[in-house]
Amino acid sequence: MNYTDNVLQQIERMASLYLSVSDMATVLGLPAELLRTDINIKGSPAALAYNRGKVATKVELRKQEIMLAKVGSPVALDNCHRALLDMEDDE
Repeated sequence: MNYTDNVLQQIERMASLYLSVSDMATVLGLPAELLRTDINIKGSPAALAYNRGKVATKVELRKQEIMLAKVGSPVALDNCHRALLDMEDDE
């Protein structure tokens, strides 16, 4: 499906809030299966917008977690360690 720039911006914003695809589709007035299919097409505008939104919040949360790890939070230290291992596995 061809999405307008406005709809792509909405997808990105809602993905940054970790809304489910079903909820996004409801807000956009689209069938959930259509949006889900478009988001799963690698490189499609919908997939790119969705992933940008998810990753933007992930970056912010990771920054906060690293700050907490630096001041000694055991949970944050463990989470950061796991994130580093995941990163290295993905190299």
